[in-house]
Amino acid sequence: MSRYISLRDFDWVLLTLVLLICAIGVVQIYSATLNTKFVDFHIKQIYWIVAGVIVMFITSTINYQVLLEKVPLMYVASIASLVAVLLFGRTYLGAKRWIMIGGQHFQPSEWVKLVLILAMAKYFAEGRQREGELGDIIRAGMLIGFPMFLVLIQPDLGTSLTYCAIAIMGLFLGGLRMKHAAIVLLIFTLLTPVIYKYGLKEYQRHRLITFVNPEADPQHKGYQVIQSLIAVGSGGITGKGPTKGTQVQGAFLPIPQTDFIFSAFAEEWGFVGVVVVLLLYFMVLMRLVANAQTAPDRAGAFVIMGVVAVLTFHILVNIGMVVGFAPVTGIPLPLMSYGGSAMLFTFLALGIVMNIRMRRFVN
Repeated sequence: MSRYISLRDFDWVLLTLVLLICAIGVVQIYSATLNTKFVDFHIKQIYWIVAGVIVMFITSTINYQVLLEKVPLMYVASIASLVAVLLFGRTYLGAKRWIMIGGQHFQPSEWVKLVLILAMAKYFAEGRQREGELGDIIRAGMLIGFPMFLVLIQPDLGTSLTYCAIAIMGLFLGGLRMKHAAIVLLIFTLLTPVIYKYGLKEYQRHRLITFVNPEADPQHKGYQVIQSLIAVGSGGITGKGPTKGTQVQGAFLPIPQTDFIFSAFAEEWGFVGVVVVLLLYFMVLMRLVANAQTAPDRAGAFVIMGVVAVLTFHILVNIGMVVGFAPVTGIPLPLMSYGGSAMLFTFLALGIVMNIRMRRFVN
């Protein structure tokens, strides 16, 4: 087997699929912001995509084993960045999630996802041949729990929940026993009323209530969900066409370039466009799983599956949110929603995936 890596081993199919989704996102951001003060957001999104691709190629040249060795240092740095947000962060729409770096807003909780993926892979993959023990669940919970708490109090419920997806994937791949899973589920069920009453902000509790019955307050707390459902339904089979969506162009649909970009897309491209996008996402996820199957070691496979867990969670929750199947949590749609931090995280993660793939034949 070859001792060298080559760009010929780069997953060009995966990159093509990713860039197709990005291109669709740029077009939709342009349409969603056409008559607003955010009219240049699609240009900024292109810059973020270009920066992401560059970061991806750079990351693919750094041996992922080196990254795994640096996990303790990266974990400490990630905690420090989340504390810095609480101390020096910028508040926007009632949440303190961003810090200013070089004149740009940066959201540290996004890159923390990648650190946690590496941390869980390192813990469960290296030298662990037995089935998952109860102690593994406790240690994994502590590993995820502290940064999750720091993000939750920003407050950012959506991002904090993505950390749970990483933990669940790590435990599953690490050999979690069914009896232990049942214990965790029981504990979570018992704690749910306490979390609901004392762990959530008032507006977060209202979102859960609205999720069950948005019509109870259609002008305020149920407004986002109702307008999103109208947009999705009004798209019909083929949609109203780019820049012609009445919900989008009439400014009825809230933040159509970020959280509700899928609603805006459904209105303007219809059922046919939705099927195409969902198929592209499915192909990306399946391509990632295929790369995990050819990873050179358990750690590499665990890292890729951690990326799969995060992307799957984002896709399911965001799309579920806009069609009323999940509470509104502010989780962006990967590769389509406007935002630099989320875009850079995705391409960083893909860079590590490429890194692992390119080393699958290395001794």
